[in-house]
Amino acid sequence: MSGVVAPEGGVLSDEGLDRLFRQARTPRRFGPRPVPPEILTSVYDLAKLGPTSGNCCPGRVVFLTSEGAKARLVPALSPANVALCASAPVVAVVCHDPLFFEMLPRLNDEAGLRDWFAADVGLSDETALRNGTLQGAYLILAARALGLDAAPMSGFDSFLVEDGLLASTGWRANFLIALGYAEDAPAAPRAPRPDFAEACRVL
Repeated sequence: MSGVVAPEGGVLSDEGLDRLFRQARTPRRFGPRPVPPEILTSVYDLAKLGPTSGNCCPGRVVFLTSEGAKARLVPALSPANVALCASAPVVAVVCHDPLFFEMLPRLNDEAGLRDWFAADVGLSDETALRNGTLQGAYLILAARALGLDAAPMSGFDSFLVEDGLLASTGWRANFLIALGYAEDAPAAPRAPRPDFAEACRVL
């Protein structure tokens, strides 16, 4: 495994690591190949298995697949993201449910957990945002694992999205992910990342 130190229990193949990380790129445009609804179900069914604190699972997703639904998103987008979203067969609105704790009696058998979050709005909001963001990241990896390309973005007006697409749910919009099959590989090389010594400390 080139460049990977394998822990006990093994490691993904180089092909798997390439697909998830090393060769994965953020597309600038998607091709016309559609994404079947069953693929979206499979993406979610993988992503939902990622860990959240106390199994709170606050993440929610709205998959925009119709031209009408995507058109409702356009007024909320930054100009730089309009063409990308227009070319994508699917745009996922990654959300979190501020009332996630209402499901806790079913998701976690710890006594009183629902009431603990319900009594502390600051704690529940922080927990929902943090863990909902985690679940959005799991969604990107699940999509890549199932052969999709993913383009996450934060250039949008969350209030417009919530008013136009989420009003009936009470969910809060976090970020967007354009999903589909990239039209072409990005021409530019991958942008640099900080190396281990710059970004990490081992104490």
